[in-house]
Amino acid sequence: MSIFHNLYQGLFETLSFWRKELQQVVKDEGVLIFLVLVPLGYPLLYSWIYNNEVVRDVPVCVVDQSHSQLSREFIRKCDASPDVHVMFYAQDLDEAKSLVSRQLVKGVYLIPSSFEADTYALKQGVVSVYCDMSLMLTYKAIFQTAQLVTMEMGNELKTKLGGRYTAREEAIATRPLDYEDVPLFTPNGGYGSSILPAVLMLILQQALVLGIGMSAGTARDENPFRNLVPVGYTKYSSTIPIVLGKAFCYFMIFMVMGAWLSMAVPRMFHFPQLATFWSLFHMMLPFIIASIFFGMLVSCTVKYRENVMLLVVFVSIPLLFLTGVSWPQSSIPSYWQGVSWLFPSTFGARAYIRLNSMGADLSDVVPEIRILWIQAISYFVLTIALYRFQIYQARKRALERLHFLRHKRVAKMMGEGAPDDEEP
Repeated sequence: MSIFHNLYQGLFETLSFWRKELQQVVKDEGVLIFLVLVPLGYPLLYSWIYNNEVVRDVPVCVVDQSHSQLSREFIRKCDASPDVHVMFYAQDLDEAKSLVSRQLVKGVYLIPSSFEADTYALKQGVVSVYCDMSLMLTYKAIFQTAQLVTMEMGNELKTKLGGRYTAREEAIATRPLDYEDVPLFTPNGGYGSSILPAVLMLILQQALVLGIGMSAGTARDENPFRNLVPVGYTKYSSTIPIVLGKAFCYFMIFMVMGAWLSMAVPRMFHFPQLATFWSLFHMMLPFIIASIFFGMLVSCTVKYRENVMLLVVFVSIPLLFLTGVSWPQSSIPSYWQGVSWLFPSTFGARAYIRLNSMGADLSDVVPEIRILWIQAISYFVLTIALYRFQIYQARKRALERLHFLRHKRVAKMMGEGAPDDEEP
């Protein structure tokens, strides 16, 4: 009977802490913003900004020193492409550079005076391309357009000089090996489809860490002795109900937020969505649990509400690189790969991209899911240990203050006055 009584008591205390934490989330505006509004609104803003995927009509300047029929054809084809718009013509390179420095154009095409003569003399014609490297998407559009136009013009010259008689012979001469360019896993070849899935998982983790950390900072602010866990209450004597009660509160909120980020947002902005509901559920469940206990573990080290914001903002960009999405995983040093194993976002982002963007099966992401479960269990155990340590520290400080007050009272009663030592 005592076992069932203990289980009932533990369940009752867990629900009590769940209700108390939920009330704290609703009352605290800062916690409510990071746990609800940020996961709801920030992915929409980020996805909307990059929804176009690629840049179009990038303004460029042309320095045409050839003034020939061939150079005009090159300029016309570049201007007709969807990615580049010829906005200015300059007399020399210095004038073109001034336009780039004033941000009126993003690149320069320099056609030398010998362009047509060298080409028809069966020498290699050269077109110099100068790009503003401050934005890689504009660089890609300018350089790739020039490359494709020169290849097309080269094929046309091959056809004219080859002396072929049929269209089939001309096609074989200009393109002996035919191929079709199909971008894998990102049909639009843009930033959104390739990077944003990892960003969505990182937003989920960082919002949890921010919200839980701010909640812990609020608990310390409301405690006269800045303890994370109050002392003097019987229900605060056991750590497992405290940890589970808080975790159930965050889990209840972020199962909804996880569905919003992993299924609704990609569908709204037409990102690749190849995973089934159950495969996403099996991946998101350990990821959210691991992120919750990771956030609770971090919150034990938070002394003030503002500290967690500084920490999360500082590590957000490095965590994105450590996922191996924006930077090749094979090029990440081994010790940094070891550091990446500490964060649930690393394996959550990799598994989510393979399932949702690459069309992998659940069996293909079993290693990532196993690691997420290992992280969830490990962080759960560490969180219990840290909360138990917090309770021990709070009791120790309370006993020290009690002994001080008793000593002070005895000294006052004996007429010795207050002791010279400071209050602990």
